[in-house]
Amino acid sequence: MYKRGFTLVELLIVIGIIAVLAALAFVSLDPLARFQDSRNAQRSTDSAAVLNALRLDQVDNGGTHHANVAALTVNRYYQIGEATTGCDTTCSTPSVTLQSSCVNLLYLIDEGYIADIPIDPSASGASSDMTGYYVYIYDSGQMAVGSCHEELGSSSEIQPIEAAR
Repeated sequence: MYKRGFTLVELLIVIGIIAVLAALAFVSLDPLARFQDSRNAQRSTDSAAVLNALRLDQVDNGGTHHANVAALTVNRYYQIGEATTGCDTTCSTPSVTLQSSCVNLLYLIDEGYIADIPIDPSASGASSDMTGYYVYIYDSGQMAVGSCHEELGSSSEIQPIEAAR
């Protein structure tokens, strides 16, 4: 009388095949790159939201910026945040040095243009004091808002994340 079932060798072969397939799927999907792409998408959305809020505030005020933005020097990068000093960190992409004072945009929340000032999703030390996002004003009056902490993700090289108008 024979008992029906799988032998130990058959079970080991099936487990080995499943392990190889799982390893191949894990490597091909590259979860680290997916997380990096997700954080970059959040940075892009955050940059566009802040820029839109700045522009709406400017339009509602007859074309003039709030005093916090009007006081900024053109062609200089300012980190968004509540800190008054120590904001002069270096952005990796684009490779720029930020000014020592941050630009405080909390008035955008108070006036209803944005729900909250975004903070970089993965930058160490990013907080409401220094968010990891910057504002840049061109000579022409055009503004740009971008992120200092882009990640490689699934791209072959790191691209700057910036919204400009």
